[in-house]
Amino acid sequence: MKTLVFDMDGTIANLYGVRNWLDKIQAEDPTPYAIAKPLYDMFMLNAILWTLKNDGWRIVVTTWLAKNATPVYDAKVRTAKRAWLDRYDFPFDELHMVKYGTTKANCTRHLGGYQILVDDNEDVRNGWSLGDTINANENILQALSKLIEQ
Repeated sequence: MKTLVFDMDGTIANLYGVRNWLDKIQAEDPTPYAIAKPLYDMFMLNAILWTLKNDGWRIVVTTWLAKNATPVYDAKVRTAKRAWLDRYDFPFDELHMVKYGTTKANCTRHLGGYQILVDDNEDVRNGWSLGDTINANENILQALSKLIEQ
């Protein structure tokens, strides 16, 4: 089985482009997660992802919750992130919203097979042990389109 594992913040959602995002998160305001704009044309990204799904790829979202957050805030962030994915019709088969710093490979290891992590965090990509990575600081549409051609 082939799996694409997507991070959200800084990868598909422009959390860091939200005005005062860090102050709001530290104040346990979930608004930045709800109002972040997509980093890509979601119609184009979703078309690529549906093509890959039809070619047998599984799509997983594995995203961290806020650093040092309370359980109440974690719940609010989970709601906001799920609503964001729904609003943009992001086609995922599995969703993991986990504590900040969780090893992302541990969330999808059970799926086995070849897995590609799409993430903006270099440390997270360097720690990925289940296949390859795509640097989300570059154009992920190009990298994903190459998977279709293979």
